[in-house]
Amino acid sequence: MTNDAALAGLTALLKRAHVLATVGELLGWDEQVNLPPGGADQRAAQQAALAEAQHAAGSDPRLGELLGALEGQREKLTTDQRAIVANARRDYDRATRLPADFVQAKAAQGSRGYHAWARAKAADDFAGYAPVLEKNLEFAKREAGYLGRGGAPYDYMLDRHDPGLTAATVERLFDELKRDLVPLVREIAGSATAGRAREAAAKLKGFPVAGQREFLREVTSKIGFDYTRGRIDVSLHPFCSGTGGDVRMTTRFNEDAPLDALFSSIHETGHGLYEQGLPVEHLGTALGIHAGMAMHESQSRLWENQVARSRGFWRFFEPRFRGVFPAQTAAIPSDELYLAINAVEPTLIRVEADEVTYNLHIVLRFELEKKLFSGELAVRDLPAAWRAASRDLLGLEAPNDREGVLQDVHWSDGSFGYFPSYCLGNMLGAQLWYRALELRPGLEDDFARGDFSWLLGWLRENVHAQGRRFSALELIQRVTGAELSPRHLVRYLRERYGTLYRA
Repeated sequence: MTNDAALAGLTALLKRAHVLATVGELLGWDEQVNLPPGGADQRAAQQAALAEAQHAAGSDPRLGELLGALEGQREKLTTDQRAIVANARRDYDRATRLPADFVQAKAAQGSRGYHAWARAKAADDFAGYAPVLEKNLEFAKREAGYLGRGGAPYDYMLDRHDPGLTAATVERLFDELKRDLVPLVREIAGSATAGRAREAAAKLKGFPVAGQREFLREVTSKIGFDYTRGRIDVSLHPFCSGTGGDVRMTTRFNEDAPLDALFSSIHETGHGLYEQGLPVEHLGTALGIHAGMAMHESQSRLWENQVARSRGFWRFFEPRFRGVFPAQTAAIPSDELYLAINAVEPTLIRVEADEVTYNLHIVLRFELEKKLFSGELAVRDLPAAWRAASRDLLGLEAPNDREGVLQDVHWSDGSFGYFPSYCLGNMLGAQLWYRALELRPGLEDDFARGDFSWLLGWLRENVHAQGRRFSALELIQRVTGAELSPRHLVRYLRERYGTLYRA
């Protein structure tokens, strides 16, 4: 068999497996957006059946045969072809080492876990949820064992979301960040301007949901999201799923917190732009798959923070915001509105956190996850450990588990190791931002004219179109010329908030 024929066969099988994965994503989206309460058990069975089909596609012996043939001719492959083969080998080895009954059971457990978490959060019942979390932790460790990573299960979970990432790397970056960030948070949050910003934010009340929907749709369309290939709906926890021609985003609305829906929608739009920017003709192969969740988060956080909280952005959108909400904004001058947009106040809830304190929420979760996987922390002791860590890092203690350990959806389906990607994404996003400014110093002037095309085009070329040719850590070095470092994020926070809060 020629290399061209083997590659064509491999690509066809990979694309079929990808199609099945997109069906699973659609079921997951529907589960959080539309599923009636009585459909939970049926959806768990559907997810288990689909997981069986996905596992069969991913472990098809023909994949192994084609990979073996191509690996035997590696020196004749192009760089792109080698990337396709290497990524396919990684996925194939994982699929063939996981027993089919384990894959089915894990998928059903993940579906049940989501509904158990939703009930537990509503009832503030961690004790009732703890057995589910223990089961999810058991599944994660068993999976690591099947893949030969039983001695380092947390490294395995990190690697699943970001190929090549280890706890040691994350710990090194987070420790460096903490040294600068903790005193910076105290300095900013304790300033007189912070008090003014919080007062301004408190005035943003009574914004009708219909108007919020209209405004955020305009904003997300303007920055580049293609609604002919995507949509936005409402869910308990905002998220983005899908790829190519069908990207699904969700948000949630509160009439007395209009900026929450707006910025969460811009965040998810950053994810959506990445997915819409991946080469459609290569979906299912390494050339059409994102570089990992940290790079994915860099796209969402860059658009949410560096772009959407900038003065240039609001010079363009403020008139429209006031036009949609004239009564609600009449008593708020422009300088106060901008302070409200960039208000800093430590909060218990991660998704409501400002961008200065947000990373401390991620450090908290990373440190607890490590202890869960090492056995240093038992699930039953998690609420107390959460409260203690929250006191240490944020200076706040949750009055209940709903606002503490139960606030996030991630652990309900066993998505351990995902949280670090948010903070790493902030680091990557800041580093990309400064590289973009080097190349186009007048970027904010573009925003003030309502023009986001240069930035989106640059990201499309340098990040989106690269697929998974490189890991996130390799890609950031290629794009910016430097290894990933938290110093760019600290610089950004000091420049924006240090300047703003000294005013």
